[in-house]
Amino acid sequence: MVADQHHAAAITSWRQIMRDPPQLVTTSFVLSELITFFTSRGKHSKAVDVAENLRASSSVRVVHVDEGLFEAGFEYLKRRPDKRFSLTDCISFVLMNRLGIQQALAFDLHFEQAGFTRIPSVER
Repeated sequence: MVADQHHAAAITSWRQIMRDPPQLVTTSFVLSELITFFTSRGKHSKAVDVAENLRASSSVRVVHVDEGLFEAGFEYLKRRPDKRFSLTDCISFVLMNRLGIQQALAFDLHFEQAGFTRIPSVER
C-alpha cells in the first residue's frame, strides 16, 4: 500500500513528463531530503537506488549548494517571516529564479506561494 496521498497524481505526471523528458534541475539539498525520506521509513536500498539513478541520469542536473547559493537562500528565508518556507525551499526558489525556471515538479504549496507553477496541479 502507498502511504502518500499524491502518489497516483505523481505517477500520472511522471509518465507524461517522461514522454518528452525535459532537463530537470534539482539541488543537493533536495536530493538529501529525498534520501532522508526513504531512509527514515526503513527503505535504505530504495534511497540509494533512487539517488544513484537521479545522479546518473542525463535528464537530471543536480546543482550542488555552495556557500553563495546557501547564503542567497538564507537571505530569501529571512525576508519571508510570514511564510513557513524551509531553507531547502528557499534555495530552490533562488536557483529557479536564477535559471528562469517557472515550473516545479512538487506538491509543496510553498512553490505556488513563491510564484511558481506546481506540476502536477492538485486540489488543496
